[in-house]
Amino acid sequence: MTTIGLTGGIGSGKSTVSQILAELGAFVIDADKVGHEIYLPGKEAWHQLTIAFGRDILAPDETIDRKKLGALVFGSDDARKKLNGIVHPLMFQDIDRRIKAKRAEGFTKPIVVEAAILIEANWLPLADEVWLVVTNKNAVIDRVATQRGMAAKDTEARIASQLSDNERRKYAQVVIENDGSLEELRQAIGTAWSRVAL
Repeated sequence: MTTIGLTGGIGSGKSTVSQILAELGAFVIDADKVGHEIYLPGKEAWHQLTIAFGRDILAPDETIDRKKLGALVFGSDDARKKLNGIVHPLMFQDIDRRIKAKRAEGFTKPIVVEAAILIEANWLPLADEVWLVVTNKNAVIDRVATQRGMAAKDTEARIASQLSDNERRKYAQVVIENDGSLEELRQAIGTAWSRVAL
């Protein structure tokens, strides 16, 4: 019963890899979705964030306005650390609870935690092994421009702000190179999957 931490930088193809793993029978937990859910009114993160940053971060419907919050933490290391210090541990607890609940249902196939910040947020204890998706910088810039309409310079700034692939490789048991065709990607994933999907 393996839990895989699936990580990689912006535009590396993590979501495509997790989709393929889901097709193979994995249960996928998307950390981004968990993050959105813990921000909901009444949740612990909502309470802690409104105390830490004030009610000015709320939209008229009482939900956290992520743009307002983003503007507060952008460019401020202290504010970003404060935000991450609240959100990351709560997300860890939530993901851990989901893994345990799925195992309690009798699910024995691999569970995948898809998280760009798996390493940075100290979520490695959630996973038995780390799978890293990597691709070359030009492919990332093209992919992000196509999918999100982001300018090359903005993508490069995001890449620069993230942990490097070389740093991520130190933690990875499996590295999936996503520089070729979708078929090649499927083959690489299939090979890695056959080892854990007993």
